[in-house]
Order: sequence, then structure tokens, then C-alpha cells
Amino acid sequence: MSRDVSDSELRPALHRVADMIADDLQDVGQYPVMPRVRPGEVASMLPGSPPSEGESLNRILDDYARIIEPNITHWNHPGFLGYFSITGSGPGILGEALSAALNVNAMLWRTSPAATELEERVCDWLRQMLGLPEVFRGHINDTASISTMLALAAARHVQPGLEVRELGLAGRPDIPELVVYTSDQAHSSCDKAAMTLGLGLRQVRRIESDEQFRMRFESLVEAVEADRRAGRRPMAVVATAGTTSTTSVDPIDRIAELCHREGLWLHVDAAYAGSAAICPELRDLFCGWERADSIVFNPHKWLFTPFDCSVLLMRDVDRLKSAFSLVPDYLKTDEEDVTNLMDLGVQLGRRFRSLKLWMVIRAFGVEGLRDRIREHCRMAQDLASLIDEESDFEVVAPVPFSVVCFRWLAGDSPEQQDHRNEALLNEINAQGPVFLSSTKLDGRTTLRTAIGNLKTTDQHIQDAWQIVRSAADRLAADQLR
Repeated sequence: MSRDVSDSELRPALHRVADMIADDLQDVGQYPVMPRVRPGEVASMLPGSPPSEGESLNRILDDYARIIEPNITHWNHPGFLGYFSITGSGPGILGEALSAALNVNAMLWRTSPAATELEERVCDWLRQMLGLPEVFRGHINDTASISTMLALAAARHVQPGLEVRELGLAGRPDIPELVVYTSDQAHSSCDKAAMTLGLGLRQVRRIESDEQFRMRFESLVEAVEADRRAGRRPMAVVATAGTTSTTSVDPIDRIAELCHREGLWLHVDAAYAGSAAICPELRDLFCGWERADSIVFNPHKWLFTPFDCSVLLMRDVDRLKSAFSLVPDYLKTDEEDVTNLMDLGVQLGRRFRSLKLWMVIRAFGVEGLRDRIREHCRMAQDLASLIDEESDFEVVAPVPFSVVCFRWLAGDSPEQQDHRNEALLNEINAQGPVFLSSTKLDGRTTLRTAIGNLKTTDQHIQDAWQIVRSAADRLAADQLR
């Protein structure tokens, strides 16, 4: 009995998979973005128990083609305009496949020298591309939620006199309440980090945003002062460069000055928009982030790298290492002056994520990546102009990058408008060619278009708007009947 699938079966299956991937990348636009299936329908096509005997790879791939591929939401679809994680590009897919074949664990330098050193070099390439100072060093996590949690753990670790790493938080009346400040538009990962780190949701201050959905700096100052007077300890500010709903950018420069003055850790969440900083003309939007203690941005959101790939850049990586490094006897080695990636977070095992990112940067080049990001921003401006021409629609937030937030002005009351915008979204997404998302801005239902797929063209955007316009007209006609 073979210990693995035989080469005579595996090799043709790998060739078939290569063709399936290439066909899917070429033809994905022929699918509806969202599959037309009901909950439980996919499960009904799957056996209730595992096979007792092995099945051929060809049969498994047949079932993949029949059951799986048609019944997923196609994030690589040029009409996928809903969320940020948009394009797994060809070069990145090659890197992902090779990484799976190598099957390395980059926990120690010794367990994969190339994976460790490539990750360090690629993160420094990114630092240069973003125009950040040489002091920043990066490493790769799965998502921004983990990167933000690690950054806030480092912020907690450096608090003087707490010794949380050794003594913990439980049963310690000597520890004041540690407070984290962020905008009311910030990502929920800030709250989850506070939950996980034992700070508690009550210690997350959601600072109100202004009319452009940016953190109000004056309100932040007042909140910090109020907490100090109450005996709490302000610990960190999470400023957002590209909020999830609107992609607004907080006043990072002023926040950085406050953090320096008050001794607060500054973490910048640039998970989506950070990629735009590779374009020199957009870099002013990030003014002040070079003064941060930590920055996160996700190449899997807008740098065409397959999910998952989140880069955490640290001003002083030793702060992260001192918070997390723990080396049991069975992992001690005698190499000196090397990086062991396991020291930089809670994970021991680490995937070889830098390989796909390295291949993406090399295949497109910095200028090629810039051109594509600029094109997405231009398409967003063009879409905003189309919406502005309509008397019954409005753009409800600035468009600094490639996301457009808009609302249908149908209805005699805010509640009725919200209901009709929800109905409009459902009507749009049910048709198949495009997929949009929604959010709440100032408590109102708002539709949201995120442009970032490599294959999205002007025609796709024009078609998407025509679908929106036609769906609104149909709903309006139905309401008059």
C-alpha cells in the first residue's frame, strides 16, 4: 500500500488542477457573484459520513467542480464590489500553491531559513514602498484582527509597573483600568482585542466622528483627560487610515502628537487603505503614521495577494518580542543574530505567507501595482460622478480611495428610506452580475461599493450602476401600483 497518492495519479491531477484554476480565473465572470443556493443545499450534496476506502483524485475533483466551485461567493469576480479582500492574482496563487507543496513551518529560522529571511526582506520592501522610516520592521500574520491584538498586547506590556506578562490581570486591585481609544467608525477588531487581552469592552472609548467620519480630535483629548481624572490609565489610541465603512482617514498627525505628549501607544489600522500609500500622490493622506508605534495593512485587501496576508510593522520590534517570546527546551537552537518568527506573537506555527507576496510584487513591479491602485481610485471617482448626476441618489461620504457610499432617496421618512435601501440592495444582489454591501452611517442604511478587483473595468462599473438604477426604477414602480 502506498503511503501517499502515487505519482502516476498525482501528477495528472496537479495538471488538471492547474487548468481548473486557470479556467476559473478566466471564466469567473460567467458565474453569478453570489450562488443561487439556499441554506443547507450544499450540505445535502455531501455524504453524511466519510468514505471508508480512498477515492480517486479525479472523482474528488469532479465533485469539486460540481458541488464547490459553483456554490461559493466568487470574491475574484470582476463584479464583486462588496468587501475589501478582492483579488487573488495569478502570481499570488502560484506562490500559495508552492507554499502548500513545501509545507514548511517558519517558527524558527532553523525550521525554514528561506521563509524567515524572505519574510523579513519582503516586509522591508513594503516599508520602502510605503515611504516609512527604516526603523520599522515587519512580519506577517493572518488578518488585521490578529495584528491589532498583538500591537495592543505590546502596548499593554510596556506599561510601567504592571508586569502583566508574569503576574496577569486577574485578582489584581493594584492595576488601574487600561483604556484604548478609537473612532466610532473603527473596525470591531479593536473591541475583540480588548476582550481577548482582558481589558474589557468597557475600556474601549469609541470617540465620535465628524461629518466626514473621521475621529474628532478634540473629543479624543477630552476623553483622555477625563479618564486620567477618574484614575484610569490611558494606554493606546487606534487611529484608522481607511475606515471599513467609508475609508475615511483619522487626523493621524494630531493624534500622534497627543500620543507623544501623553505617553500613549499609537497603532494605525491601515488594513485596507495602506496599500494606497505606495502611490506618492496619495501619501499625504497618511501624514503622521510614520510616528506610530505600530501599523497594520493587509496586502490581501488591495495588493492582489490571496487571502490571508496581514503585515504588522513595528517601530521597535523588541517590544513585541519581549511581550511574547517564550522558548521551551525543545525549540532552543544555537544560531545567533537570527529572527525566530515564533517570538513575535501567539502563534508557534507560521505559514510561508511571504512567498506569494514576493511573487506578486515581482510580477507586477511597484509601478504596475501603483497603476492598478490609481485606476481603481479613478473608477471610484467616476462612479461617484454618475451618482451625483441622479436627483434621487446621493453620495454620503468622501471618496478618498476606491469605495463609494451612497443612498437612494426614496421614501418620506428616514425609516422608509432605510427600508427601501435594504430592498434595493437585495434586488441588486439577487440579479447575479454584481455584489454590493451595506453599512450604517449616522444610523442610516447606506449602500457601499468597493472597487479593487484586477479584472474590474469601466464597463463593469457602468453596468453595475445601470443595475442599481434599473432596480430602483422597478421598486419605485412597484410602490406606485
